[in-house]
Amino acid sequence: MFPELNSLLGISTDTVRQGKLTLICDCKTDGGFLVHHFLSYYLKAGCKVCFVALIQSFSHYNIIAQKLGLNLSTAKDEGQLVFLEGLKSYTELHFGEKGGDDNSNPLSFLRTGSEMKPLYEFICSALAPSAGQPWKSSVLILDDLSVLLSLGVTSVQVLDFMHYCRATVCGQYKGNVVCLVHGDEECDDEANELVVKSLYYQSNLILRAEGLSTGYCKDVHGQLKIFREANKAGRRGYNQPDIYQYKIQDKHVSFFARGLSSAVL
Repeated sequence: MFPELNSLLGISTDTVRQGKLTLICDCKTDGGFLVHHFLSYYLKAGCKVCFVALIQSFSHYNIIAQKLGLNLSTAKDEGQLVFLEGLKSYTELHFGEKGGDDNSNPLSFLRTGSEMKPLYEFICSALAPSAGQPWKSSVLILDDLSVLLSLGVTSVQVLDFMHYCRATVCGQYKGNVVCLVHGDEECDDEANELVVKSLYYQSNLILRAEGLSTGYCKDVHGQLKIFREANKAGRRGYNQPDIYQYKIQDKHVSFFARGLSSAVL
């Protein structure tokens, strides 16, 4: 995890907030570093994590986790991490011996065009609290929802799935949900735009990673907007965002106020 980001968010591994939905949205940049942060944060905090990886392999996440001081293979063996490798499951679904009739595959809905119930049931089974479990809370991390839309899942199906995940993980299990979705304003994808806007309304915390309007810079890789939930006069909304620029390095990310990078001072 990135200690500077923990400080900006006001969180620590000692006390984990519960019942929250965190939305990671990226625009003209890759917000994957935020997913890696929350994966390592919740594992180091002693939470049970179900990670649904739809865009990268397990080895990809494990290599980065090792740079952050974690071994995902060990976390899997100890039962703390349940990892769904979407690329592998999708390949088995279409080219495996059992074919598309394998109901045990959490992504079987991609073949049948039905509801996302198999994936939801996989998550529920992975995170269901049990007597004597040593974990602080349950956490679901999804990377990323936009992939489902590109594979033919409708926006309504994705939003229904997220509703049930929130109700179960955040409500029933008293855990947390973190998901990434792309939010490119120039993308003419109405389904993705609907998902982004709907999740904006439902989230307790929004982290929006954006590319620089001036283009590529080797010393400043982008800016991060942090929207925090605010309740005013009984109406739910967000405070004005805190905005920071950042630079991604090998084992950590540096954050600084706009225009205050050492490269421009």
